[in-house]
Amino acid sequence: MDQAPGSPQGPEDQGPPPAQSLPGCYRHPDRETGIRCTRCERPICPECMVNASVGFQCPECARGDSGTGHRPAAARPRTIAGGTITADPRLLTKILIGINIAVFIAVHVRTSLLDHLVLIGEWPPAPFNPTQGVAEGEWYRLVTSMFTHQEPWHIGFNMLSLWWLGGPLEAALGRARYLCVYFVSGLAGSALAYLLASPTTATLGASGAIFGLFGATAVLMRRLNYDLRPIIALLVINLIFTFSWSGISWQAHIGGLVAGVITGYAMVHAPREHRALIQYGTCALVLVVVVVLTLLRTAQLT
Repeated sequence: MDQAPGSPQGPEDQGPPPAQSLPGCYRHPDRETGIRCTRCERPICPECMVNASVGFQCPECARGDSGTGHRPAAARPRTIAGGTITADPRLLTKILIGINIAVFIAVHVRTSLLDHLVLIGEWPPAPFNPTQGVAEGEWYRLVTSMFTHQEPWHIGFNMLSLWWLGGPLEAALGRARYLCVYFVSGLAGSALAYLLASPTTATLGASGAIFGLFGATAVLMRRLNYDLRPIIALLVINLIFTFSWSGISWQAHIGGLVAGVITGYAMVHAPREHRALIQYGTCALVLVVVVVLTLLRTAQLT
């Protein structure tokens, strides 16, 4: 997300560079997966998963137990977060990219549309009476700004980051949980930008949500015992850019990152007995914080 002081339109920022992809199945290297055999810990895709008393096993380990090596027809493979394995693990990522591109085209076809989509506290500034902005009841800007870009390089970098971060994360979490992390992170970034930035500063871009995916990816890699040094290095580089370059909404980046870490941790560490309750309950609590921050800032401005 980016800023443009004193106007609803302004310069952009760049999303984080791509993170590492998930490993490929040991029998089908072209298929990314977040699932590992509970015995030998080799990565396995849905076709290779064999239902076991605890988790899933690869065919070789399963044959050692049962002699069959085949998954019961009734078994339904799940991701590490409990989501359903799907035929197209990147479907929602493709849809999100499509929405961003559609909005980008729309704001260039009708340039006045940009003023109604960016996140801004109130506009116009004093001594005029404000008629636009979140403080004036336009809460929808917290969402629309997450899908709005003005410059080609801005949407290019953000969509490339969304593809490389979002695709593997969607495959690892499942569609519903992935979508929750994305939207909660984006809204948290918008709320913190609304709270801390100047009310007449406009912000736009998907970077808040993408930083949330960044944080959730780091949590997932830690859960799978991957080497964290590459992801930490990328995070440090992006934080340096965030705080050293002007025109970047550091509030949106930090808000999205923190929300992504919190919701991502809940997704991959929730105990199986109450997994869905803890996962979606954590997302709901973060959304409550978003609402409280928005109400607080609105009360300050009105």
